[in-house]
Amino acid sequence: MRARAALVVVGVVFGLTACASRPAQGHAPGPVAVAPPPAPPPSAPAPPTPRAVRVRSLAGITEYGLPNGLTVLLVPDPTQATVTVNITYLVGSRHEGAGETGMAHLLEHMLFKGTPRHPDVFALLEARGAEVNGTTGTDRTNYHETLPATPENLAFALALEADRMVNATIASADLATELTVVRNELEMGENDARAILEQRMVAAAFLWHGYGRDTIGARSDIERVPVAALRTFYARHYQPDNAILVVAGRFDEPATLAAIDRTLGTIPRPARVLTPTYTVEPVQDGERGVVLQRAGDLHVVGVAYHTVSGASPDYPAVLAALDLLDRDPGGRLYQRLVVPGLAASVDATAESYRDPFLAIAMAEVPEARHVDAVERILREELERLATAPIDPRALARWRASTLKELTLAMTRSQDLALALSEYAALGDWRTLLSFRAHVEAVTEADVRRIARAYFVPSNRTVGRFVPTAAPVRAPATEAPALAPIVAAGAAHDAALAGGEPFPATLEAIETRTLRASVAGVALAVLPKATRGSTVQLRLDLHWGDAASLAGTQATAQLMARLLGRGTRTRALQALRDAEDALMAEIEIVGDAQGVRVELRTLRPHLAAALDLVVEMLRSPSFPAAELARVKQERAAEFAQLLQDPEALAWVTLAQRLTRWPASDPRYAQAPREQLAAQERVTRAQLVAFHGRFVGAGHAQLAVVGDVDPVALQARVRELFGGWTTPAPYARLAGRAFGLPGQEVTLPLPDKEMARIVIGHDVALRDTDPDYPAWVLLGHVLGGDGSSRVWQRLRQREGLSYGAEGWTEAGVLDDEGGVGVAAIVAPANLPRARAALLEELTQLTTTAVPADELARAKRSWRTAQDTRLADDGAVTSLLVRQLYEGRTTAELQTLRARVAEVTPADVLRVARTYVQLGRLVIVTAGSDAP
Repeated sequence: MRARAALVVVGVVFGLTACASRPAQGHAPGPVAVAPPPAPPPSAPAPPTPRAVRVRSLAGITEYGLPNGLTVLLVPDPTQATVTVNITYLVGSRHEGAGETGMAHLLEHMLFKGTPRHPDVFALLEARGAEVNGTTGTDRTNYHETLPATPENLAFALALEADRMVNATIASADLATELTVVRNELEMGENDARAILEQRMVAAAFLWHGYGRDTIGARSDIERVPVAALRTFYARHYQPDNAILVVAGRFDEPATLAAIDRTLGTIPRPARVLTPTYTVEPVQDGERGVVLQRAGDLHVVGVAYHTVSGASPDYPAVLAALDLLDRDPGGRLYQRLVVPGLAASVDATAESYRDPFLAIAMAEVPEARHVDAVERILREELERLATAPIDPRALARWRASTLKELTLAMTRSQDLALALSEYAALGDWRTLLSFRAHVEAVTEADVRRIARAYFVPSNRTVGRFVPTAAPVRAPATEAPALAPIVAAGAAHDAALAGGEPFPATLEAIETRTLRASVAGVALAVLPKATRGSTVQLRLDLHWGDAASLAGTQATAQLMARLLGRGTRTRALQALRDAEDALMAEIEIVGDAQGVRVELRTLRPHLAAALDLVVEMLRSPSFPAAELARVKQERAAEFAQLLQDPEALAWVTLAQRLTRWPASDPRYAQAPREQLAAQERVTRAQLVAFHGRFVGAGHAQLAVVGDVDPVALQARVRELFGGWTTPAPYARLAGRAFGLPGQEVTLPLPDKEMARIVIGHDVALRDTDPDYPAWVLLGHVLGGDGSSRVWQRLRQREGLSYGAEGWTEAGVLDDEGGVGVAAIVAPANLPRARAALLEELTQLTTTAVPADELARAKRSWRTAQDTRLADDGAVTSLLVRQLYEGRTTAELQTLRARVAEVTPADVLRVARTYVQLGRLVIVTAGSDAP
């Protein structure tokens, strides 16, 4: 079978049900026998109506426009004994929203039920000897009737179309009966394995565009559509400004214009404005596949590729390419599949739609053993068009055949009247003429060019129909009725402990917190009644020094991941079972300098859960199988990060701001370095590292929630007593390196998101007198949704989904920094870079307005208070204070100092510490400059 020429009328076979192509759904007409009408009596020509404005005349087609927005195309043909009236509404399945699938097609059926003035449209038209039908497609719906050419018949048809444009009954009773008909049409299509496979392939090929939905719609939408929703859809789209009327055949042109004006021309132009559809299907980024298993006899194999719209100058080249493949008998696919008997048939099509659609090649395969070979050959021949020589004689055959069909269709006015529906649906009926011009211009180079562009593996969707004698289906399910379910749940009501109204303030936390040193562990306990008697715990262990930890990053990271994956007495599954039984959530993370354990459980299980944590920490078994799994998991994580703009930009900034040796635990390893390092780690190294470093000699433990402090201290003394850290310990100090500024670009192909990060380090500690103003500088720059970076890049310029700015300072060391960052589309990198630098510069030149600074103070204080309401955040705060040798007094002092900061203070610290010449600028993405 040959590729469908663009002019072939979709879904129109007079006297038969219309369903000639995938998306066009037809309304079954009644059988009629049309006798040639007598010649109409001569009549005085009516004067042309002044309301119809002649727009243009081309190829025997004259276009008029009416004030209400209706477009009229007249195609006079005095050689015909009939006249065709075809009205096309520019609405199809592409315009349907969620829950509306099949609505355009269902509405087409309902309009044949008629209006109060014209009930039973079929009967009325058949009484006049008419051939009548309607079809629905992706981009349009049309209604057409061909009648004996008399003025009375034409006037009746025009009056009928005017009436059902705005007065269709759409009654509930009619909908109930018509649903059975539409359901039967759906069921008829469901029995066609090849058609259903094509529909599934189209659905897989389109992720977002409406073309992925079949025109006939989902069964549930069809069966449950409310009449009110159908009427709303009708009122929105069935209006003169969304319609094109074609009259073709034997008629008097001035009299016809007058009749159109008296009927359709009197319908008011609607006040509503139709919003054009705007979804653009993204470029496919990898092969997709569909397997359909149903009862049947023949296997079917198909391949589909996204191509172009029907109006594109390249569309004829797509048709030519497909014709070179499936033409009987010389087509390449025909010769390779049908002639040797691998396939019973093969055809290739490319439908002509308003938006880009697909080129689809399908083959019916009698024997299962040939399916793989047929699929391979389909792919090969389509993709070989890009390079294989093209026989100019084959291209000439396609051109001659297509031009013949065009020419013959133009000579039969009723075919032309219906074909104009398809071209009008592309956006302009004159695409009929441009299509012919493009057909005449197609060259062998054009065919190779479109094949090279579109017939590529990443743009391919493959489908297979597998005949299955007894298909096994999952049961159909729906959301259940909720009333009995919630009633059953109410019978199992179990009230949780309510907890106490504990004020989330620094003062309340400090008053309630108990601090002690127990068995060498620095302990902070904040006992309070909590909802459900929950308890939050955090334990930090520290070990080693710069010399002993050199080169151990990968070993330490893997060891931390494996601590919870098996102990000497319990395998991984037993540990998971124990966690579940104890209502415990345990997380262990770590690096070369130590591990952090977070535990959340309920009061009755706290002691046993803490026992389980210590078991994981003190007696891990490091199973070889789990080591291999963890390495595999991390390798997959690193592989994703190797081309991730986000990860690479941040690690590059960290590396360019410091000069730690690659072996130093403080060195920021890139994903590729981490991947290579972990592959060298052995189980023996994990065991050795654990034995040398892991212990509680330098530990901090914080517990918040429903806990007995006395019992907890006794348990800690029992679990941690004597568990020392074998290797000497010295805190790894940080520092600011003060390196010069530089710019780094990381080109990453095929990434739709880019990351830009800008910053430099600062020698500053949080005890410095400038620190409070430094804090507010960071908050003004990028602390929240009102900050300058966010407002500039997100709110005003719309460049970024996420933009941020910050200032930092060390706690125990003179180390800190300042910076800004954003994620943007690659094309917006230059604008984002300029905006971020402008915002940094502005802070060093102009004082922050007093009202903006006051807002920043309130926002910073509110954020601090919000974190105090989170028990997990409070445990982290208490652990850090234990490590730093502090209490909440320092935070209270900081709050008082922040409140006193002036705009002059902020400008001064900005000018002192923000050094634009030292900025490191990292851009990572497809279009990194």
